[in-house]
Amino acid sequence: MNDETSKYHQLHDYRFFVTPEHECSYLPNRQATTLFIDPQADLTTETYSLFSELGFRRGGDHVYRPHCTLCHECKSVRINVNKFTPSRSQRRISKKNMNTTVHWIEATYKQEHFELYQLYMNHRHGDSSMVSDDSEQYQRMMNAPWCKTKLAEFYDNDKLIAVAITDWLGNGLSAVYTFFDPDYSEYSLGTFSILQQVTAAKKSERDYVYLGYWIKDCDKMSYKNKFAPIEVFNGHSWQIHS
Repeated sequence: MNDETSKYHQLHDYRFFVTPEHECSYLPNRQATTLFIDPQADLTTETYSLFSELGFRRGGDHVYRPHCTLCHECKSVRINVNKFTPSRSQRRISKKNMNTTVHWIEATYKQEHFELYQLYMNHRHGDSSMVSDDSEQYQRMMNAPWCKTKLAEFYDNDKLIAVAITDWLGNGLSAVYTFFDPDYSEYSLGTFSILQQVTAAKKSERDYVYLGYWIKDCDKMSYKNKFAPIEVFNGHSWQIHS
């Protein structure tokens, strides 16, 4: 057993569950299935880091991966921070945010964060079921008890304008969710937050920033492919997307 294989050996004892088919959240007229790790499993940041290398991602304290039989459009993607060079557009975004202050803090509930989250969700999703006044639901999304999570706070002077929920894994950072003040949309804070995650990964000597799933024909995911050269997990290994 080589070193690459042996590091995953500890994952063999985990149980997995496959959901029934359900409506795809991203592509119209598609059915999806999802593979979940047993929610009762004893996970750690170390084991979650290994699962992330295999294309898994967390939603709250549940860890999952798309497992569709007839469709394989959902691709796990990550940025290799040592190979990434910002594009001209991304450099302009950084320049536009030159007066934006960024603070990294341990993941903790703040009412100010939750109110900004609600403002963002109401603006983006309106009457969608995604909008909720349940602060406990927000806290479950923010962190899992077995995962090391930090928050990047973005300020314009003393005004909080964005928060990026970020998991700190063994070999990289995982972008969980970013929300921002809609009045600052022109500052491209979603893109700027990823650039800050890349910077934080480099400073902490981590190699990757995991961006979750990317679908080629899904417009709202197209921003992920702009962090070239993006790496895509094909089910067996990570390959540079051309």
